[in-house]
Formats: sequence, C-alpha cells, structure tokens
Amino acid sequence: MKLKELQSLMQDIAVFSDPKVDLEQYPTGPHLASRLLFTVDNAYNEFEGKVVVDLGCGTGMLGIGAAMLGSLHVIGVDIDDDALQTAQENCQQYEDLQIDFVQADVSQLERQATSLWADVVVMNPPFGTRRKGADLEFLRAAFQVHKVEQAWSP
Repeated sequence: MKLKELQSLMQDIAVFSDPKVDLEQYPTGPHLASRLLFTVDNAYNEFEGKVVVDLGCGTGMLGIGAAMLGSLHVIGVDIDDDALQTAQENCQQYEDLQIDFVQADVSQLERQATSLWADVVVMNPPFGTRRKGADLEFLRAAFQVHKVEQAWSP
C-alpha cells in the first residue's frame, strides 16, 4: 500500500471528541499515524501477518492503520471506555479488519491480561506530565507483551 492511500483511508478515523486531560489523550492524526506506520512497515516489514498490540489505543488510529497494512490481528488496549467505544465505531466503517479491544489499565496489564502477547507493539503513550511515571508504565507494558525486540511509537 502506498503512503497516500493509507493516509486517505485513515482520514475517516474519528479522533477524541472530548479528550480527557488527566489521561493525556493527545490525538494522533492520520497524517502522523500513516507516516509512522508506513515507515515502520517499509523499513522493517513489521505488520504483514503479525499480531499487533496498540497500547493506549484511544480511538484506534494506530491499530486500525496497522490492520490496513496487513496485520493478522490487532488488539487495542485502553483504560477509557469512551475511547474504546469510539475505536469500535471507527472499526465498523472498514471491512475485514481483525481488531479486538480490551479495557485494561496498562500499569496493571500483567494481572489483567496475562495471556496478551504481540509480535509488534505500537503506542502513542502519555508523556507523564499529569501523572509522573505514566510514560514508563507504557514502556514496561510494551516490553512485557512484546515477544520480539522492538516497540514503535510516534
């Protein structure tokens, strides 16, 4: 898939209508998300036939993009029910995307989703400006579920 095609397909993915500042819900727009995913896919061939976990998936932008690039299965994880509802609605506009969403606290992932694993982890993690250490919790979770050696983030 070409970059322009991916970006065009991702244009219709809704972002947060009312971002929750305490969760540092910064939207990842289709321009940035498509470039990140396209670059990773073309440089490392990381999505085709792979299981992808999108930590802090929000409205599903990165996970849906990974699925469009041929991921075998995508699992989006987020603590926010509103974000997961929007992500599910975003998925419904596309056919044949193998995406599931799980409501879980990334800092408690080891206890809440013990069998979760991935070939590839994508995320737009919080910066830790609202809650010190939130960024590190995402990195720990990425290494916990990732069965290989790379995690990708914008």
